[in-house]
Amino acid sequence: AKLIPAGKPFYCLSSEDLRNTHCCYSDFCNKIDLMVPSGHLKDNEPPSSWGPVELVAVIAGPVFLVFVVMIIVVFVFHHHQRVYHNRQRLDMEDPSCEMCLSKDKTLQDLVYDLSTSGSGSGLPLFVQRTVARTIVLQEIIGKGRFGEVWRGRWRGGDVAVKIFSSREERSWFREAEIYQTVMLRHENILGFIAADNKDNGTWTQLWLVSDYHEHGSLFDYLNRYTVTIEGMIKLALSAASGLAHLHMEIVGTQGKPGIAHRDLKSKNILVKKNGTCAIADLGLAVRHDSVTDTIDIAPNQRVGTKRYMAPEVLDETINMKHFDSFKCADIYALGLVYWEIARRCNAGGIHEEYQLPYYDLVPSDPSIEEMRKVVCDQKLRPNIPNWWQSYEALRVMAQCPGRCENLGSEPQHEETAQSCHARVDV
Repeated sequence: AKLIPAGKPFYCLSSEDLRNTHCCYSDFCNKIDLMVPSGHLKDNEPPSSWGPVELVAVIAGPVFLVFVVMIIVVFVFHHHQRVYHNRQRLDMEDPSCEMCLSKDKTLQDLVYDLSTSGSGSGLPLFVQRTVARTIVLQEIIGKGRFGEVWRGRWRGGDVAVKIFSSREERSWFREAEIYQTVMLRHENILGFIAADNKDNGTWTQLWLVSDYHEHGSLFDYLNRYTVTIEGMIKLALSAASGLAHLHMEIVGTQGKPGIAHRDLKSKNILVKKNGTCAIADLGLAVRHDSVTDTIDIAPNQRVGTKRYMAPEVLDETINMKHFDSFKCADIYALGLVYWEIARRCNAGGIHEEYQLPYYDLVPSDPSIEEMRKVVCDQKLRPNIPNWWQSYEALRVMAQCPGRCENLGSEPQHEETAQSCHARVDV
């Protein structure tokens, strides 16, 4: 019989599977080492089937990815909806706005309109948006935990633009809401101009536009300059005047509720060109409804500055249901601000270098526990230089407001912002 193919007997051919045949034509065939195939697939050969692990990975991976994308889309949608609805709540004006921005209206005209408006609650929403969206940002002038502060230009005038990050939406909304409280406008409270949310398609910027004061904060001002006795009194009187207006309740058809600041410090007080103060940063403020005797506290996770916290705030004995408790805490903080101002007073060629309250008793960023130990347990207060006793104005500043009798005794908080103003205005 013929063997096909010729010269290649079938038993000497390798099969199509992984079996191998080796032919031996010499002696001692048993000494041959037969190479057993490894059984691995060639690189270019596809697997014959999917294993259970591979199947789970192939199915679960895309499903999980789609689920994550859906969560992100829902979160972004709800965030934009919340910003939109909050923005709508800010509009307490009649939608049919008669006040339109003519092309020749300047920033000074706008400020005058704000000062003479009957409601005293700010510009209509339409005007606020028009102003905010035509501001040209010039330079960044400050940063904080909320975001950034820019100097902007609008029709030839400078404005300050506080830009909140989207995660600080509650702080932005609360501050804009407080600034638009009826009858709040006062020469010693930062002048509010507009609030708006600007969505560029990628993220939302929350703007709060206000008057611009080139001297910056009282903290910056005192770091750069010393003040005369007259200048010290001017700063102190205006700060007390602004706080007194904030605290005061105005009864009437268009009355104003009492408002407590809750984060008063030299960095939250601005210095105007004429050397007077304007209280700013009302994001933590609370309002008091005297009719129902309730306090409107916003759901804000921010807390005040630890260094300026009153003893009853530090040891958590403050009565949160009593509005006067918040006012007293403001007075304590105002006393520390007065101490900062007095240190920079140049009297008879003598003045102290600028320092924060308790600079020699706590670290630069103290914890609540560290402040409580110094203020509540040890009952320590900022040091009063002996030479202050030689000047009546400095003696008054040392005695006035936060610790009631003097800066070295335990605070009793019998002072009010009005009495602080009267005490300094001698």
